[in-house]
Amino acid sequence: MRLRMVVGTVLLLLVSGCTFNGVYDLPLPGNKVSADNGFEVSADFADALNLVPRSSVMVADVPVGQVVSVTRVGWHARIKMLIRKDVVLPADAKAEIRQTSLLGEKYVELSAPTATAGATSASTKTAGTGRLGPGDVIPMDRTGRNPEVEEVLGALSLVLTGGGVGQIQTITHELNEMMDGRTGKIRDVLSQVNTLVSTLDSQKGDIVQALESLNGLTGTLVAEKKTIGDALDAAGPAITVLRDQHTQLVGMLSELDKLGSVGTRVVNETKDDLIAELRHLEPVLRELSDSGDSLVPGLVAAASYPFPIDAADAIKGDFANVIFKLQIKLTPVSQGGLLPTTLQDLVTLCKATPAAPICSPAGDAVEQICALLGTLPLCKESTVDEVADTLGKLETPGGSTTPPSTPDKDATTTPPPDATGSGSDDPLVQLLTGLLGGGSS
Repeated sequence: MRLRMVVGTVLLLLVSGCTFNGVYDLPLPGNKVSADNGFEVSADFADALNLVPRSSVMVADVPVGQVVSVTRVGWHARIKMLIRKDVVLPADAKAEIRQTSLLGEKYVELSAPTATAGATSASTKTAGTGRLGPGDVIPMDRTGRNPEVEEVLGALSLVLTGGGVGQIQTITHELNEMMDGRTGKIRDVLSQVNTLVSTLDSQKGDIVQALESLNGLTGTLVAEKKTIGDALDAAGPAITVLRDQHTQLVGMLSELDKLGSVGTRVVNETKDDLIAELRHLEPVLRELSDSGDSLVPGLVAAASYPFPIDAADAIKGDFANVIFKLQIKLTPVSQGGLLPTTLQDLVTLCKATPAAPICSPAGDAVEQICALLGTLPLCKESTVDEVADTLGKLETPGGSTTPPSTPDKDATTTPPPDATGSGSDDPLVQLLTGLLGGGSS
């Protein structure tokens, strides 16, 4: 009875003062490493499968420790492991749950990360550095597990029963039917596909550049998203106006179509005439083209006629300030001056005035008089040829011209009885007859 009381008291104390979590709290033999000869590390797994404490921890298939506990942290599992102190692993070591055999037990495999061939990222360059130490936690991005046998068999069962294995024969039969008699064409298609793939491979740099440009364009569009949205919002009223005027727009296009038909008919009917006119314009246009740089200054001068283009600043409103510079030379007309010294100079000055229509006939008479009477003080001296030419222009009464003759020294001229001192009706001849004294020649 006393022994029962002692045992009951001990059990009561144990239950009230301590926590008992099952057989895993009992010290079991077979630990691969002791607490004094190892250090603890943890690893987070998305799925710990049926891994249990006391499972092995291996490095390169060599046991180096054991699993201490498997606990839940949030929505993933955290496995605490005890590893020997002489195990050297990098700080970014990986942890995977594997299986010793097809139906064997689960264990945790620790390994160093493997560098990817050709990788240039900063994380790959620093892979395998540092050392895994006590209290380190391997995150979920560096943990994983192998597929279970049940998962493999389930997937195989799905393929064999509900998958496409049963349709392989049908697919093969259809492929044979399709290729029957078309081997050459299929070979040609494959050759063209090979050429296409080779061309794409040779132009992959351009393709990548085009994609990068497209990426830049999309980035610009995203950055200007608000501006594009404002533009679309502003286009809304314009689209509404176009919708309201749909009937008018359709009518305008119909009338434009009619105008096009009429214009086509007019062009067809006037085509020959138009071509002829253009050919007639060809010499004019060629001359204009040959004029070169002188055409534009000429047009500018014509546009500003009668004033030069430089006079634009001098003309203000409807009046202009003009300064004339006159040079008067008081020299004879024969020397370019304004003083007449002969009758011919007087006629020349008269022709330069608005009375030129009156002075021109008188000028001819003065020229004839001065040619015949060169000794007059107001006439220029005439040569023999000028006198002969003037006498040749004097007409006879019958319309004939009497050449001058040399009078005989012994002969005398007797006028007819009915003569009045003049043998011609020409006024110039009568004037000369009066000046010479009534009939002497």
